[in-house]
Amino acid sequence: MIADVLFDLPENPMPRDGDAGYFAAKDGRRLRYARFPSSTKPFKGTVVVLSGRNECIEKYFETVGDLTSRGFGVAMMDWRGQGGSERLLGNPARGYVRTFFDYARDLEQFFQEFVLPDCRGPYYMLAHSTGGLVALLAAPSLTHRIRRMVLSAPLLALQGLPMSMRTIRRITTAMRLTGFGRLYASGGPRRPVPFPGNPLTSDERRLARNNALIDAFPDLGMGGPTVAWVSRLCEAADRVIEPDYMARIQIPILFVAAGADTVVSTPTIEKFARGLRSGAVVTIDGARHEILQEADIYREQLLAAFDAFVPGGEPADAHAEEPGSVEPS
Repeated sequence: MIADVLFDLPENPMPRDGDAGYFAAKDGRRLRYARFPSSTKPFKGTVVVLSGRNECIEKYFETVGDLTSRGFGVAMMDWRGQGGSERLLGNPARGYVRTFFDYARDLEQFFQEFVLPDCRGPYYMLAHSTGGLVALLAAPSLTHRIRRMVLSAPLLALQGLPMSMRTIRRITTAMRLTGFGRLYASGGPRRPVPFPGNPLTSDERRLARNNALIDAFPDLGMGGPTVAWVSRLCEAADRVIEPDYMARIQIPILFVAAGADTVVSTPTIEKFARGLRSGAVVTIDGARHEILQEADIYREQLLAAFDAFVPGGEPADAHAEEPGSVEPS
């Protein structure tokens, strides 16, 4: 039953008629997923929603409702090491990944085994922050499968740091290779995000809802990223900005940047989008990093951009061709 896999609160109700479960990744890791049907007609396709670091399926229940009420089905998974998926270290609070290509391989497997067989096309993608970077890593393998992507504040570079991403990569890689990869790079064990001065959202109600979710179900939350996670982030970000890699991205992509983002670099997003042959960019002035968790004045601009960019259409044949494999690390 879905209630045995997902969790809800009165202020964060679960969407109706979905299904959820677990699957084994190629390396045996236990990953959690959920699918939700459209709640209206005509049917417009399926949106694969990719969350950010330290997020979970439950945090996107409101967004799922926005999409299903528009005629889309929704498919989601929790990244390895977070949410309801298997953690990768003995200390479950530490954000860790062996390589970001593991995320991309997990996404491809989920798409091929759980989206294509059971979710009607055409297929679209809506991704936030870390999920946006993973979407870009997987994009060459998803050509002819995903029609369009909308990336909300994708993590291409960190913002407000006293050193460049290149220097951060050099330092964190050296630390990882000398045995310090599992140390926290920033932050520590999970703590509620206080509203005053927070970098995520100007909407106090939505932030309180998200804090309440993790307070009620602490196993869904985690703490700060490890040195290894940051090292692998820099590696992945360097990969997608290489000109030869950018030339392989053929899926039309709309980048939605947050004008008041202090977590990821908005100028980097804008520059990348304009250098991508299939890219376009919209910057929402005043929005903080988590646009889908923001106040309505900002959130509705993202949804309007999604509506304008992602058209309806007749369902596509889900088995027209097999996708390519994700590039190895």
